[in-house]
Amino acid sequence: MKQGQVPTLKEIAKRLKLSTSTVSRALKDHPSIGLVTTMRVKKLAEELNYEPNSRAIFFKQQKTFTIGVVLPSLSEAFFSTAISAIENKANEENYTVILGQSLDDEIRELKILETLKKHRVDGVILSVSKNTTNFDFIESFQKANIPIVFFDCVPDREDVHRIVANLETGMLEAISTFVSCGHNRIALINGPGNLLASKEREEAFIKGLKTNGVKVNKEYIFHTDLSEKGNQEAMLELISLAERPSAIICFSDYVTLDVMKFAKEKGLVINQDIFFISFANFPIWDHIENKPMASIEQFPGKQAEKAAEILFDLVNKGKTETESYIIYPSRLIHLDKP
Repeated sequence: MKQGQVPTLKEIAKRLKLSTSTVSRALKDHPSIGLVTTMRVKKLAEELNYEPNSRAIFFKQQKTFTIGVVLPSLSEAFFSTAISAIENKANEENYTVILGQSLDDEIRELKILETLKKHRVDGVILSVSKNTTNFDFIESFQKANIPIVFFDCVPDREDVHRIVANLETGMLEAISTFVSCGHNRIALINGPGNLLASKEREEAFIKGLKTNGVKVNKEYIFHTDLSEKGNQEAMLELISLAERPSAIICFSDYVTLDVMKFAKEKGLVINQDIFFISFANFPIWDHIENKPMASIEQFPGKQAEKAAEILFDLVNKGKTETESYIIYPSRLIHLDKP
């Protein structure tokens, strides 16, 4: 074999005076091939640094053994927990994960999805960006026979597989906790109005107030684009009210960090002048002295693991026995006693 030449099955077969099919079966420990022959084939393959032709395998099995995972941000603890769960499942299935982050940019998200489709990934797990409004790509992937499973931030459609957290359970616990501490001026700093998760938070917030006999004050409900500036503007509006709220529920822990910082700058004392509860229960709170009263756990690992489980059912079997819409109840985690 010439220097620099890639070793092949044919080369091994030629040297050992065997057929290529015999060599191929020997490398796979096929029972029809004798032990001595199998050992000879494997020994020479190791000496030649032979590697299977992935393209040939993919072509034969009509698979690339890759899945795409597209998330809003890989730096967020929520999604880093999720990707760990997905990669663990992919590793069990001998699959490679191709990662992409949309950075909450709908155009960027679509470009990543188109690239994954062109590379013929076997499936996609997606948490859509907060700015995504067009879901035409779903039909495009269906035509290409590439399954998509959504989790956390999902489209409001019943014809796709979705895994989410039930935000209502945690929200109701949060409001009950505030009311039990004597708060009746409770505000909500919510995410973008177009998000299904934002709508669910607001509906649960209003339900929680009514359940606890607290008057719904529309002045206490604000939407933010989740940027630091947007979060600060929402907080400024709230604390500028003639009767400012004494307790605030925030869309996420990152929103809470922004508004708590802003509140401190305005001279308010956390857990004395104003109290907070947020969503996501990120590990960051273990390292912060003045933390919110509580955070609502949304179980990103469980969501992602289930999304991967469903995806590999669809990839390997073409179907899944699991329901298309799965909901995990969120849960209030107390961080600091008032």
